[in-house]
Amino acid sequence: MRRGISPSPGRRLLTARGEGLASHRDGRGAPMARRDDREPGPPPRVVCAVGWQYREYLREEQRSRMQPDFHHGLLSVVLAMAFLTACGADQRRTGSAQTAGSTPMNGNPVDWFIDRAQETGLRFTYFNGMSGEFYFPEMLPAGVALLDYDNDGDLDVYVVQGQMLGEGKTLSQATIQPASLPLKGRLYRNDLRVLPDGTRALHFTDVTEPSGIDAHAYGMGVATGDFNNDGCVDLYLTNVGQNQLFRNNCDGTFTDVSVQSGANFSGWSVSAAFVDYDRDGWLDLYVGNYVQWDVNADQKCTGLTGRRDYCTPAVYRPRGDRLYRNNRNGTFTDVTATALKGGPFGPALGVVTADFNNDGWMDIYVANDGRENVLWINQRDGTFKNMGLLSGAAVGADGKPKGSMGVDAGDLDNDGDEDLFTTQLPAEGNNLYVNLGSGLFEDLSAASGLGPMSRGYTGFGTAWFDFDNDGWLDLLAVNGAIEAIRERGDELFPYGERKLLFRNLGNGRFENVTRDAGAVFQLLDVSRGAAFGDIDNDGDIDVVVGNINGPVRLLMNTIGSRNHWLGMKLVGARTRRDMLGARVEIIRNHGPTLWRRARSDGSYASANDPRVLAGLGKSSETPTVRVHWPGGGVEEWRAVAIDRWMVFKEGEGKAP
Repeated sequence: MRRGISPSPGRRLLTARGEGLASHRDGRGAPMARRDDREPGPPPRVVCAVGWQYREYLREEQRSRMQPDFHHGLLSVVLAMAFLTACGADQRRTGSAQTAGSTPMNGNPVDWFIDRAQETGLRFTYFNGMSGEFYFPEMLPAGVALLDYDNDGDLDVYVVQGQMLGEGKTLSQATIQPASLPLKGRLYRNDLRVLPDGTRALHFTDVTEPSGIDAHAYGMGVATGDFNNDGCVDLYLTNVGQNQLFRNNCDGTFTDVSVQSGANFSGWSVSAAFVDYDRDGWLDLYVGNYVQWDVNADQKCTGLTGRRDYCTPAVYRPRGDRLYRNNRNGTFTDVTATALKGGPFGPALGVVTADFNNDGWMDIYVANDGRENVLWINQRDGTFKNMGLLSGAAVGADGKPKGSMGVDAGDLDNDGDEDLFTTQLPAEGNNLYVNLGSGLFEDLSAASGLGPMSRGYTGFGTAWFDFDNDGWLDLLAVNGAIEAIRERGDELFPYGERKLLFRNLGNGRFENVTRDAGAVFQLLDVSRGAAFGDIDNDGDIDVVVGNINGPVRLLMNTIGSRNHWLGMKLVGARTRRDMLGARVEIIRNHGPTLWRRARSDGSYASANDPRVLAGLGKSSETPTVRVHWPGGGVEEWRAVAIDRWMVFKEGEGKAP
């Protein structure tokens, strides 16, 4: 048996019965203070968040818990407008990096996230092949993935790679030369070691060649899931050209089964998602396709300055998404025509799956670039119905479609349903759709502050994640322009922007804490993909960011493990497959019930940690964990130990 199939000593996950070895907390600093009793830190600054306009749909107990401290509605609106004006005055895409970092209670400055890509061996730069022709695909890579391909208990990394575009084009014609050759997607094995003192020694090894992964097309994105139920995660690559499916052989190698699987769509795909939409226990596949483009039909477009620049999707026709049903024998059948009834389709960039109406069946949300977003509600008979417009999640508050790129779903207000967040263009700001229950949404982008705080940025990869483990889902958005930034016109690739970190205040509002996030958040990258997961298994969520013509970033979280947490790996009864789509209910006596979902999709062209990590705040209470399995069964485990990773296997819990 090759390396990695058996968990290494010190890295074995706990089972829900308490078997195995507990992970160590890393002991960084003193516990973080509650948000309502923080001691004085940095000089005061304007917090770009405005009042939350509550509606009748809020339950009475939530109304009392979440009511913001605004006693005069009209005055609140006036103050909010003043705040938004101030928010527009900060530096966004120009100027040099500023000093970052916060001052915690012990007085020592610390960055919340530190880029450790270079020192850990995760050295990779996406090459977009630009040669002055402004070919449209050059602006929309690059996806990244976090997956445990060797089942050793830690997350490995896959990054897609580009090529030269244009017939007869050679590397000598590239405006920016590639950082390394050959030009193909790379797989990096995580060789994490936990030392006797609990220190985590993190290192990545490039294992692309021995793995057998030969990604030969112009890479855009990646999706992960165990499509053949053998307990080993497989890899689906979206491309400009033919998509590729690599089956994991469970021995550290992969086999290209693109053609024989029937899922080898050819065109321009960006985001994809594995999802068991028919509840048969086998993962199906949704592929989001962008526009009908090829190099011979490339249009010539100009920017605001009149100079050549990249086109918008309005110049091209949408390509049309695909839904593939798993035949349970290693092949897929294209059921788009019957299951989705032929559309509507737009230029799809982001895809996320969740049970938005809480009926126990997985739905699909698609973020379209410049056209109405689509919410495919599962009809429980093998078909879907687009409820985007009727649900309130298809357009902005002004009734107009937005340039949606990244997307994620999560329970921002701990009320038990999935809310939506999409990243968009600079003039639009990002969008927050709050689930009112039963799959109906309200656009509260302005009321939450998320829309105004993101204006001036072009958002791509994003996720709901509790970066500080206080029990409330926060947001990260990685950014990069799609039109040349005039103030930096002398640069070879003047599209870089900073990242944004938004902290959930627990009352419907968000605070822009980018300044405190760390020096890496001040770098001007052309960021696209972002994958989220606990890379060093220390109980907080880290992030891998894919950049165009720039190095991949490994944002290691230094703040989350100061609070309590619970890590959960959910596996099926018949196989060890990650149970994507399972919902976890974390029931506590001294805090709100938390709802989290096992997923690998969302963000932009990327794949996330399929495990579930929930922040528990200051409470050391051992909660009850109730798992709602994708097939409809419900089980629970009581008095679950915290501050460790555990395995919950279907069939081993008790009836609630």
